[in-house]
Amino acid sequence: MIEKIILDYLTERLDPIPVVMEIPADRPAQFVLIEKSGSSLENHLYDSMFAIRSYSTSLYNAALLNESVKAAMLDAVTLNTISAVSLNSDYNFTDGGSKQYRYQAVFDITHY
Repeated sequence: MIEKIILDYLTERLDPIPVVMEIPADRPAQFVLIEKSGSSLENHLYDSMFAIRSYSTSLYNAALLNESVKAAMLDAVTLNTISAVSLNSDYNFTDGGSKQYRYQAVFDITHY
């Protein structure tokens, strides 16, 4: 399952920053949330879209964490089951409800 592959990969690459698939009830000051937002299958290859949110205590720190996420994700192409990774877009996505700073990076991943 590609979600587990990305979760494990980012957990290792971004250590000690927590990487999660659901917002923790007890939010840490800084963490990364991954979410698969869609996928398709053609010729035995999947194309999946991931939204990866970087949460932090300031807008600057969220932007820095976002840069680390982008670098790690673009290197994910070295994993055996991933054949391509591209950055679709990234932007300030501060959460007005929780008043927590965050950035979001959207990636297109081709995998099998």
